[in-house]
Amino acid sequence: MKLLRLTAMLVLAVVALSPAVEAQGNLLDGPRASGVVGERFDGLAVVRDPNAAADVRTLVDQVNAQRRQVYARRANEQGVAADQVGRVYAAQIFGAAPAGTWFLQENGQWTRK
Repeated sequence: MKLLRLTAMLVLAVVALSPAVEAQGNLLDGPRASGVVGERFDGLAVVRDPNAAADVRTLVDQVNAQRRQVYARRANEQGVAADQVGRVYAAQIFGAAPAGTWFLQENGQWTRK
């Protein structure tokens, strides 16, 4: 029963985050399309290219800071851990990301959408 409740709360959390996912994804579309930026299993973006420009690194840091705030707020509202919200959010990011986006799996392997 508790697992079912947790799952339902997380699904509601993701539905409520949809506009944030879309807005942040749009900011990252260029760097993701070029392969410089990828997405992680925990709902955070990551710079894949060690030679990425400083402005790309700053953008990823800003997006991740916004995502962490949203995850923490939603987690607090739902009574769950922020990392659980981030993982559910990651599934939504995957669905919304354009083809060719790189995703870092929990096992450390990169896959491309």
